Amino acid sequence: MGTTVFERHPASSAAVAHSLQDSRQSVFWLADLVPTRPALVGEHTADLVVVGAGYTGLWTALHALRRDPAANVVIVEARTVGWAASGRNGGFCEASLTHGHENGVRRWPEEIAQLERLGQDNLDAFEADLAAWGVDAQFERVGALDVATEPHQLAWLHEERDAHRADTVFLDEAAVRASVASPTYLGAVWHTRSNALVHPARLAAGLARAAEERGTVIFEEAPVRALENAGAGVRVVTADGAVTAPRAVLATNVFPSLLRRNVLMTVPVYDYVLMTEPLSAQQWDAVGWRDRQGIGDMANQFHYYRPTSDGRILFGGYDAIYHYGRRVRAEYEDRPESFRRLASHFFTTFPQLEGLRFTHRWAGAIDTSTQFCAFFGTARAGRVAYAAGFTGLGVGAARFAGDVMLDLLDGAPTERTELEMVRRRPLPFPPEPAAALGINATRWSLDRADHHAGRRNLLLRGLDAVGLGFDS
Repeated sequence: MGTTVFERHPASSAAVAHSLQDSRQSVFWLADLVPTRPALVGEHTADLVVVGAGYTGLWTALHALRRDPAANVVIVEARTVGWAASGRNGGFCEASLTHGHENGVRRWPEEIAQLERLGQDNLDAFEADLAAWGVDAQFERVGALDVATEPHQLAWLHEERDAHRADTVFLDEAAVRASVASPTYLGAVWHTRSNALVHPARLAAGLARAAEERGTVIFEEAPVRALENAGAGVRVVTADGAVTAPRAVLATNVFPSLLRRNVLMTVPVYDYVLMTEPLSAQQWDAVGWRDRQGIGDMANQFHYYRPTSDGRILFGGYDAIYHYGRRVRAEYEDRPESFRRLASHFFTTFPQLEGLRFTHRWAGAIDTSTQFCAFFGTARAGRVAYAAGFTGLGVGAARFAGDVMLDLLDGAPTERTELEMVRRRPLPFPPEPAAALGINATRWSLDRADHHAGRRNLLLRGLDAVGLGFDS
């Protein structure tokens, strides 16, 4: 069995231990989010009730008010605005609605040009909305680098360059290392306009503020217990109150669905992240990275990393851990072996930064679907719309999802609702124990492919054949 660059050039255990010894289990971004809203008590009415105050729910509320400024919109949130995936992600805001070009081509080849146009339009509108609403999300339209760290990945770079838009630039080994100084880089493609960076929690807080300024009422610390029919509408029930409305949107993503039909549609996969202390001017000079792109490598078990506005580096990915029973639990977030592995891989990527410390470590659950991007639908005779399954690329796609769900509730065909991606539901995951066996076997197979020059085994080829294949 082969080795990867991270195994050929591991960081010393002493350097890893030193880097983590003062880190704390805490989400760096969430320090900027403070609970300020009341819980739901008593009976309320609305024109639209949204369950979930992450990106999907917040964009939906804002789009609903754009369509009808007089609408009475209520959001009910189990914890606080942006507490879950919307406050824990890496802050990569991509134009892709399909989890990358290759996944889109594989599943919707006849629509891929349309999907990529809609995705680019969505990112442009995302940027314009933040500016119009005064949302300080530290939005940077800096693009993203896909880097090859193993020889077999170079062919994938050329395929990616040839398949993408004019904004994609190929960088050979010398060029990419001149841009970002890592001895692991063999080449890269730079998507210069189809990716941006944001501060995740500031984005959530800014969208919430913009929604409230337009009349939205947000209730926090109000877990929804039930979704009931109520005449021609629906009733969202919490422990201490309820909201009745003619229409509802479910934006609960990784958490158990309020609809039985969606119970098996997603699984929670835990992703792990480290944040460094601020780098000195000398350390930044040693790394370069003056164009500030987000970066991801091309392995199946990939890393993603980016600079922050205050001079830190976020470094995450690689391990993607599923726990039996589809459970979302706080104790899954502290996984020392994953943090040690990430720290070692960080110093393999940037050996010139050995001695740097990590201040924060955290994890979050990704709502994974079998098509690796969002799926959509309605229930309760068209009174309820839902979107879920973003599989880690929901920062930009959540805005698009808000419009799709409102289109579905309106019941009038639009370009969005006519998409096969919107009209067709993906396959569900099997129940336990088959889900755990299948997911963990797939993860093992992906790791094996990374160690065998990308060659996919019988399991992965079989999943590819039935439309369940995944490579990064």
